[in-house]
Amino acid sequence: MEEIDRLKEIVETLRSENGCPWDRVQTHESLKPECIEEAAEVINGINNYTKTGDAENLKEELGDLLLQVMFHSVIADEEGLFTFDDVAKTVSEKMIRRHPHVFAGVTYNSKEEQHAAWEEIKKQEKEGKEWFADTLPEAFEEAKELIEKAKERKGYK
Repeated sequence: MEEIDRLKEIVETLRSENGCPWDRVQTHESLKPECIEEAAEVINGINNYTKTGDAENLKEELGDLLLQVMFHSVIADEEGLFTFDDVAKTVSEKMIRRHPHVFAGVTYNSKEEQHAAWEEIKKQEKEGKEWFADTLPEAFEEAKELIEKAKERKGYK
């Protein structure tokens, strides 16, 4: 975790009073374009790795995506919402909860039974928050628009 702590310190420094003017003023909203662009570049990194067997570009692009996660986590921490550790803990707990066949000794008789259990766990997790899914189509549309703008910025349109 040494490098994660180092990355956190770097982002905090960039956002500090003596940091970078651009980084200091960023918000969750303003970072949407960078977030979607970095996700697309990870796809490109995967494609490059698949074609060439060279993982360097994938490693770099995953780092850039991790930077986005850290950046949003630091902003959230500044806002008193949550920390990077909270993000990591949340996804760790979700993976353990969704994999009782790995972490809790549960046995399934078939892939179908395992899939049905996974869906039931997800359903229980989302209980009372079903409306979140209602906003997903809007987010997909926004992501498409952000991708188009990223293509323009990169000179592909």
